Formats: sequence, C-alpha cells, structure tokens
Amino acid sequence: MGRHLQSARHEAGLTQQELCQQAGISYSTLAKIERGAIKSPSVFTIQRLAEVLGTTLDTLMGTMPQLVAPKQKYRSRSGVTFVYFDINGCLVRFFHQAFSRLAADSGVSADVIETTFWHYNDAVCRGEMAMDEFNRIMAETCKIMIDWKAYYMAAVESIPEMHEVVRWTAENYKTGLLSNIMPGFISDMLQNGLIPNVQYDVIIDSSVVGAIKPEQRIFEIAQEKAGVNSEEILLIDDSRQNVMAAGQMGWKVMWFDDYRPEESVVRVRQALEFATDDSEPVPAINAPLPQPATFPHEISL
Repeated sequence: MGRHLQSARHEAGLTQQELCQQAGISYSTLAKIERGAIKSPSVFTIQRLAEVLGTTLDTLMGTMPQLVAPKQKYRSRSGVTFVYFDINGCLVRFFHQAFSRLAADSGVSADVIETTFWHYNDAVCRGEMAMDEFNRIMAETCKIMIDWKAYYMAAVESIPEMHEVVRWTAENYKTGLLSNIMPGFISDMLQNGLIPNVQYDVIIDSSVVGAIKPEQRIFEIAQEKAGVNSEEILLIDDSRQNVMAAGQMGWKVMWFDDYRPEESVVRVRQALEFATDDSEPVPAINAPLPQPATFPHEISL
C-alpha cells in the first residue's frame, strides 16, 4: 500500500506536506503509511487520500474491484438521475452551538469568535489555509488552544430523517455529496456516523477541489464528475444562494429547511418519484411516496 500511495502522490505532483495539508492528516501518519510502518490504516484515511489524489481505494490498496452487476438506477419523473446532497444544514444541523461552547471555555464573546471564524472560513474550505493555521488564528482570538474540528464534531447533530432518504437515494439513483467544508471533516463525519456511510458515486469536497459554493467552478466540477447532463442533476441544499447558482447551471434544485425537516423530506421524496412503467417494481422509502412535485428547475418550500 505504501508503494501505491507514494506512486499516486508523485503522479499527482504533491509533496508529503502538501498531501497532508489537503487531506487533513498528520505528516507522521502519511510517512508511516508510505514506508510500511502502518500496514492497515483506517479505511477513512485511505478514502480521504484517494479523494485528494483523484484515485480509488482499490488503486491505493493494490486490489482489483470485484466484477459485479451494477444495481438498476432510476430516472425520476422530472428527469433526475443524479442527486447531490449538501451536508451542513441538510444532513446535519448547523454547528452554531460550537461558538457558544468555545465562548464558555474561553471567556471570549461568542460574537467575537463567530466573526473571526467567518472571516477565514472560506479560505479554509477552499483549501487555501491549513487547519493548523486556522486553529492558530482562532487560538489567538480565544486565548486558549483550539481544535476547531473537535468543537465542530461535538456540536453538529445528524438529521435522521435525511439519513433514511440518502440511503434510499443511493440505492436507486446516482448519489453524491457537494459541500463547503474544511479538510478532513467528511471522512471523520462518515466514521462517526454523522452522515450516512453509503456508496457515494461522487464526493465534492470544497477543500479538495479548491472552490466553494456558490462559485460556478465548483458546480462545473461536480457536473463533470457526475457525468450526466445538467438537467439530470438535483441539488438539495439549505442555502438559497447555492440553490440559485446551481439553477443557473441548468440543474434542478431544492431548498432544504432543517427547522422543518419532515416537510423538506416529503418534498425530496416527491421529487424523486420514479418514472416507471406498470411492469417495473417501484422501491419505496418506508412509506408510500406522495404525489410527485413538478419543477422545471427549482422547488421552493
């Protein structure tokens, strides 16, 4: 595995330090994997490295994928074949409680902490600033040592209604994640069960691709990776700004309200009702689907 990883890193033109920064892992861990001192690293660590290097788990592990018949994937009545889910505000409730906890630990106003956070958040989510540097800046503001990832992971809560929908969607549609997020967070969230650990066809991590929503570039990358026409993609996101930007790309979009997840889930299920003939069995998400919604590009709640 070490040799395969080193070869993939060289092919990507990355130093060990650069790969560590983009993957959100420590230099010592990467060095030990490459020289064989760690022979069985976490699958989440390898998955993160594969994402950054633009390769697969099988390539890094030196194994060949099993040849199995792919499961049937469906097309919705509105023409959707690929569904992208946002993470913050869609699969997990937002992390504002982290600011309050950090304020309580540091004695610094939550408003001051939040102002510092949002000033640098975009740079970290684009991969332009390393987590170590971000933690250092936050520590200067709070006057205590900071591990932002730890505060984030302790503060976010899963939205269980959406987890069920994601698992069902991954069984029946091509499915991906499209998130503005800091390095290494997605793999940790998968490992901790904060987001559904299903077989995603594509994961667009802003810190890996170097662009954030609502920038056009990230939607272009996501569409290229999805490998389908724009009108076949549905984005489910809690930001109206992101929804509008994706709609301008010709995607179908849906705004998700995490304050009313049950209502939002109904809308998702409506949008993903299958376009089938009477001879085909139609899977269900536990309960019968409501009547399908119609939308040229956008569904508003």
